[in-house]
Amino acid sequence: MAKRTRLALTALTAACVVSAAAQTVEKRQIGQMVLEDVPVWDKAMRARMLQYLQLRSASLNGLNDDGSEMLVSTRFGSVSQLHRIAKPMGARQQITFFDEPVGGIIIPGTDGKRLLYAKDTGGNENTQFFIMDLETGRHTMLTDGESRNNSPVISRSGRYIAFSGTARNGRDFDVYTVDLSGDLKPRLTLEVSGNYYCSEFSPDESRLLVMQYVSAKETNWFVLDVRSGQHVQITPATAPTYYGGGAWNRDASAVYLTSDRGGEFRKLYRFDLDYNKWTCLTGDIDWDVSAVAVEPTGKGIAYVTNEDAMSTLYFADEWGNGRKVISSVPPGRIRGIMFAPQGGVLGITHESAASPRDAYTISYPDGVMTRWTESEVGGLNTAKFVTPEIFRYPTFDKTDDGKPRMIPAMYYRAPGPGPHPVVLYVHGGPESQERPRLRGIFQYWLNELGISIIAPNVRGSTGYGRSFHQLDNGVKREDSVRDVGALLDWIDKQPELDSKRIGIFGGSYGGYMVLASLTNYPDRFKAGIDIVGITNFVTFLENTEEYRRDLRRAEYGDERIPEIREVLERVSPLNNAEKIKAALFVLQGANDPRVPRSEAEQIVAKMRELGRPVWYALALNEGHGFRKRENSDMAAIMYALFWQKHLLK
Repeated sequence: MAKRTRLALTALTAACVVSAAAQTVEKRQIGQMVLEDVPVWDKAMRARMLQYLQLRSASLNGLNDDGSEMLVSTRFGSVSQLHRIAKPMGARQQITFFDEPVGGIIIPGTDGKRLLYAKDTGGNENTQFFIMDLETGRHTMLTDGESRNNSPVISRSGRYIAFSGTARNGRDFDVYTVDLSGDLKPRLTLEVSGNYYCSEFSPDESRLLVMQYVSAKETNWFVLDVRSGQHVQITPATAPTYYGGGAWNRDASAVYLTSDRGGEFRKLYRFDLDYNKWTCLTGDIDWDVSAVAVEPTGKGIAYVTNEDAMSTLYFADEWGNGRKVISSVPPGRIRGIMFAPQGGVLGITHESAASPRDAYTISYPDGVMTRWTESEVGGLNTAKFVTPEIFRYPTFDKTDDGKPRMIPAMYYRAPGPGPHPVVLYVHGGPESQERPRLRGIFQYWLNELGISIIAPNVRGSTGYGRSFHQLDNGVKREDSVRDVGALLDWIDKQPELDSKRIGIFGGSYGGYMVLASLTNYPDRFKAGIDIVGITNFVTFLENTEEYRRDLRRAEYGDERIPEIREVLERVSPLNNAEKIKAALFVLQGANDPRVPRSEAEQIVAKMRELGRPVWYALALNEGHGFRKRENSDMAAIMYALFWQKHLLK
């Protein structure tokens, strides 16, 4: 029924677009991108942007048993594919060749000859799992080809795989296990209601750590007996609390979890199962622990903290003692950590605002870092890349101690004399955080268009404590928009910035923030770019995929409750669209399961009905964002063209 409603709404919205402006909309198609009222750009613009569009990256996907070979994901063609690397800085040997992006992991005990990989179709997020035998070249699909599947984990010997998926009813993420020495048919091991994720097999492969995800503020963890399906909750059934991480110690007598159970930040805890005892290992670090891994031979643990958006890597013994910072890791962000199955080698992915994502190994416990990939930067001089300054500005309210609440932000200063036009970038989520990373489009805007960029972590962002994270919940939704308003006041006082030329850019929840900012501060923005953004919370909640609906209600509020519905209708940009004075550019993926295309099309139709300038781009082979290079490159060109026509003048 929900699907039929969504389809009907899409058709109705499309009809509104035609009836509102059938005689004026200029429509054309380039590849899989349908463009409406988007002007033609000249070849010179694409030629100048080409170097910035050539920035590549490489992400660690897996290590072989002794850490002497690596599996990475990188993009040389249209989409990211899997590559083997036989030695540090060695050639990348491509081993998957698909039209869709692929992620994967090496199966232990196979000397890197067998892989598990994941792939969806057209961005629909119906991810399927496959086994690839590199010696025979054969591919075997494990899943049913239709359901939605996630969180695959492999046991230490490489015999078993576990994952969660919706094959039973299309909604709930049950836990399945597969014996790779058998017939490869998934066995329903734990039937659940809601969203469950697999974390890690115990070293003896008899038990599995499983997380129930309620929201970014509440999770529960279980130990699942793989044979019997019996499971025991190990996190206390108290007030809603977040637990993350999920790693066994060497003899499966304890697990490591992160949690804000003791206060504001997500500390690292060791939970001893036999004694039901919790021990905090990072009580003196007032930042979130974002990742943890256990050295397989018992030498200790590795964990990463998120310290004001920058990553710090620590090594310690299994009780957290003898802790040391691994200073060989340069400033930036660490995305995920993993040990080689035989231990002694830790793999990481690292990036910064001036260097692309690349793969490294670090010897354990001495901390010697070895670079495995050096991603291309289009021949650009990296010394000219602009890196952000982290600063804080006061917003409209005060903290409990009566002091002004300060909002963290990143400021990329355009080179040369000002005053410069400025673009505000608001991240998605909202349970996320803007952190340093190299973006080709940012560097182009900075160095070629002279646009400064400010990326605030408005309230609701993670990384700054539980209280800050929850400041935008439910009916407080527009308080995060008021944080943008406070940033506009800060910009007014900066002589190097032109407060009469301000744009705003964001995707998903960030797209909502674009539209909400344009409606709440219509006289202070010249232009805005909304990518796969929410335009009406009620229609979004009614039409997002069923498996996500309760997760989003936990963040935005339940639209079925009349008083909540009234607030959601009041703050939704679609219902305030007549206030928008800025030029608007809307981009959408046709197969988006999270924010359906009807959200984009109804704001486009409304703007045309009001006679306001709006560009619209629909990617027919994409979902929640643009993953194919031909689409992301075209979008980048259109962003620059839009700023030139509507912001720089």
